[in-house]
Amino acid sequence: MKSVYINNHGPRNVLTYGELPENTPKSTEVKVKIHSCSLNRLDIFTRMGIKGINLNLTKPHILGGDFAGEIIEVGQKVTDKKIGDRVVINPGLICLKCENCIQGFTELCSNSGRIGLTTNGGYAEFGIVPSINTYHIPRSISFSEASTLPTVFLTAWTMLTRKSQLKDTETVLIVSGSSGVGAAAIQIAKNVIGAKVITTTSTKEKALKAKALGADYVILNNENLNQKINEITNNQGVNVIIDHLGQKTWENAFKFLAKGGRFCICGVTSGHKGEIHLGQIFANNQSIMGTFMGRHKDLEKIIQLSANKQIGNIIDSEFPLQRIKDAHKLMENRNFFGKIVISI
Repeated sequence: MKSVYINNHGPRNVLTYGELPENTPKSTEVKVKIHSCSLNRLDIFTRMGIKGINLNLTKPHILGGDFAGEIIEVGQKVTDKKIGDRVVINPGLICLKCENCIQGFTELCSNSGRIGLTTNGGYAEFGIVPSINTYHIPRSISFSEASTLPTVFLTAWTMLTRKSQLKDTETVLIVSGSSGVGAAAIQIAKNVIGAKVITTTSTKEKALKAKALGADYVILNNENLNQKINEITNNQGVNVIIDHLGQKTWENAFKFLAKGGRFCICGVTSGHKGEIHLGQIFANNQSIMGTFMGRHKDLEKIIQLSANKQIGNIIDSEFPLQRIKDAHKLMENRNFFGKIVISI
């Protein structure tokens, strides 16, 4: 099968387009004809072997956790899926045996993994995944759009609804609204929850796109963020901060956070270390919440919201599989808005 794989960590030239053998699904797995796979920042980190990732690359490894396609083969114990089903893949691997999984807290699985990281992913014509990781998608959602849903929307959904429990009477600051998570968070915060949305971005062009998604206020990176937020919130601060940059945001975030505010972090793109005034946290009843992906079943709600056109449609550009290096270059240069998709 046509695939893009790596044999070692490194720059874009380690991405190899070529043939790899097809495999047969095990009893609880399905084989998917992949039509679309979206990129995540984690793909870049995995390829480069940074941010704590160092794979034991003894054989070719296929990146890509978010993909969608049609089931073409099912394992003998699979009863809830059939050949021809249109599905999107949840990249979070769970054991269903640990106490957290049994209680339904699958985001806390004690034996978790991730497709595209701990197993082969979607930069290929075909993929084999556990049946429980496949979710039906209606024909009103294209494969390209479906492939953008799992990682960024599931993460944003968890931060906004489960962790911070953002209310429609509150204000949220979404850092970098042009990123995948940022664009997803804007839509959920405005179109689903109905909160007041402030976001940041780098250019006026991206600011217009953020407003089109639902942002009430967009602050450019060259503006005084503290001053702008004080003006918007009447010096009260924001109730929730959604961040994936990490260190760069952390330095000043708690100046923007209101009493009782919740800081939600899901990435460390700009760095993973930071200092904090602990007294400020407890004196203002503030909370810090970490999020990695989310609960498996929540993806069903996200698919429904996408089908109803309340969220989704944040694709910036699409590339054929053989141009994967160009797609990685675009993501590294950060000159995009929303999601980058690979068509296969």
